Amino acid sequence: MFRRTFWFGTGVAAGVWATTKVNRKLKQLTPESLAATAANKALDAGTRLKDRAVGFALDVRENMAQREAELDDALGLNAPVDRDELPALRHHAAIENHHTEHRSNPKSVVDVRTTYSYNRNEDH
Repeated sequence: MFRRTFWFGTGVAAGVWATTKVNRKLKQLTPESLAATAANKALDAGTRLKDRAVGFALDVRENMAQREAELDDALGLNAPVDRDELPALRHHAAIENHHTEHRSNPKSVVDVRTTYSYNRNEDH
């Protein structure tokens, strides 16, 4: 009788365990659960991708600054500047005296007497 009770108890325990496992798996396979799992995985992948992109951008910025410093050294841009050796600053007028230019170069004279119509309805 003890054997029958033992095997009955073992069967009940195995049935409860199997039922619990099956119910858990069924809950994991519901559409809501699958959608939540997919969303979580997508968020994790996005976070990993963002971290890699930020790391890459920081590496590029660091290497760019290093290369810029190397180029500055190679071109002598980091050398101290002696202000006495610089040439004097020159100021150029943005617009030269256009009357003298037109007299010296007759091809550059613009005929001011031409009239233009500003009628937008006119065919062009």
